[in-house]
Amino acid sequence: MAKQIEQLDRVIIRFAGDSGDGMQLTGDRFTQETASFGNDLSTLPNFPAEIRAPAGTLPGVSSFQLHFADHDIVTPGDAPDVLVAMNPAALKANLGDLPKGATIIVNTDEFTTRSLAKVGYESDPLTDGTLDGFKVSAAGLTSMTVAALTDIDISKKDAQRAKNMFALGLLSWMYNRPTEGTVSFLRSKFARRPEILAANLAAFKAGWNFGETTEDFAVSYEIKPARLPSGTYRNITGNLATAYGLIAGSRRSGLPLFLGSYPITPASDILHELSRHKRFGVRTFQAEDEIAGVGAALGASFGGSLGVTTTSGPGMVLKQEAVGLAVMTELPLVVVDVQRAGPSTGMPTKTEQTDLLMALYGRNGESPVPVVAPSSPADCFDTAVEAVRLAVEYRTPVIMLSDGYLANGSEPWRLPRVSELPTIDPGFATEANGPDGTFLPYLRDEETLARPWAVPGTPGLEHRIGGIEKHAETGDISYTPSNHDLMVRTRQAKIDAIARSLPPLEVSDPTGDARVLVLGWGGTYGSITAAVRRVRRSGGRVAQAHLRHLNPFPADLGEVLRRYDRIVVPEINLGQLALLLRGRFMVDVIGYNKVRGLPFKAEELASVVQEVIDRD
Repeated sequence: MAKQIEQLDRVIIRFAGDSGDGMQLTGDRFTQETASFGNDLSTLPNFPAEIRAPAGTLPGVSSFQLHFADHDIVTPGDAPDVLVAMNPAALKANLGDLPKGATIIVNTDEFTTRSLAKVGYESDPLTDGTLDGFKVSAAGLTSMTVAALTDIDISKKDAQRAKNMFALGLLSWMYNRPTEGTVSFLRSKFARRPEILAANLAAFKAGWNFGETTEDFAVSYEIKPARLPSGTYRNITGNLATAYGLIAGSRRSGLPLFLGSYPITPASDILHELSRHKRFGVRTFQAEDEIAGVGAALGASFGGSLGVTTTSGPGMVLKQEAVGLAVMTELPLVVVDVQRAGPSTGMPTKTEQTDLLMALYGRNGESPVPVVAPSSPADCFDTAVEAVRLAVEYRTPVIMLSDGYLANGSEPWRLPRVSELPTIDPGFATEANGPDGTFLPYLRDEETLARPWAVPGTPGLEHRIGGIEKHAETGDISYTPSNHDLMVRTRQAKIDAIARSLPPLEVSDPTGDARVLVLGWGGTYGSITAAVRRVRRSGGRVAQAHLRHLNPFPADLGEVLRRYDRIVVPEINLGQLALLLRGRFMVDVIGYNKVRGLPFKAEELASVVQEVIDRD
């Protein structure tokens, strides 16, 4: 008998298991097929912070959450509708996030007495009433996988490893996902290991067939493609978008890209991706440490390349002296800080927004730099291009503050046309600019206040470079008090001048009479937007704005803030942007702050915003 197909407008699925169960691969493949089907989507991979946590323990749980829909969505969702739990640890770690009525698919083969005791279960949650109120589908995913592979010449251990493909096949059947992409992926990944390829393909097919034939699943579900603006789309993560944005900035400026970097979670994927693109003039250098990475990148900028370095918070601390040198020498340098939870090593795989004040003020002396922050995984592309534009045109280091959530999360990205990208002119100095044929390396452009960028070897343009204060025109070492004051103020004025090139701050205020503004920056955009939509659907009047440029602020930010009676600033820190707004604009900012290593939930932000609206 043909099974019923139920139409849904959205669903949130979380795959969870041990760090060796392949949940990230399973979630990624499900995401890729969902993207090819045409749904809008948003993902939240959640990795263990421990590199090798003991198998079956709570610290070793790895999960991947995917929210997909037939309409525009902006977050990976507050709570899963479906949890796939591959062992007791995965169930216990994630059960608290599930609303009553959610579906739980459990791999019963792993619910042994030993595995239950390892995570503190005194009795079996599958039979003791713990899961009352949930729709539970208990199945031996491991044993069924092994049974499906009996005719393939592989070990039992290798057969058991394919259980994630069985789960992927089952969920692909449940939600009518395409399968061609996964089959092609497996054929490519295991092309040199035919027995492993056969095992994974058989497990994937067995999972699909189990859903088709078992009585445990009487219904499958369909979520129609979303109506997105016309264009060519692909699914993209924030780190991948950042890498592509840096390449685009390099091509639009005509500068070869040099990346000097030391691997660090969660920024390493940018290094990995850029290393694949030598044909676009990209050169990557995996340095022995963070200081060497940024030093090499700055040296490349001195030599006429686009110098880039990538890192996270702990590495950012080590790079700051070299960033100060870039401020003094006034050379282009793009520093990508993919923020993670700190301090120190902190929680390497968890997200935060806690490096803002360090990016602005974490160097000695008055050393201002532009700071930009993307708002979504796809926006990492545009923000990286903007960071290149500012660095090259204003001769300055630029810090791009991404974060762990954006870096690893994914969403559909509309490929831009080349004509939509800005033209970036490095404007290399080619001839003397001073009297009597001399070269004055710090004689500035009247509009941008940028100094000339003279590539070493250009005849007649030899000049002094280094970290000691420079004379305002000649670039010679100067200890004169008045010159130092002039240079300090000029470097600040150069950064302030960037505000003139920025568009007005975009404010969403549909009714035009909102008294409350929700202002955010960085990766909180999705949660804030979803919360504002909820408040508006319930009749609340609220405005929203989001900052990409954090230094300098958009020129009209003060005027925007003064339009509203109350300003709510949600941040995954203890109030860093709120502190800046209070000090700069003397406005009463209401901060909402949590530092849990996770994105905000839209429901909690909606409650906060509504409470502020309801105040007398």
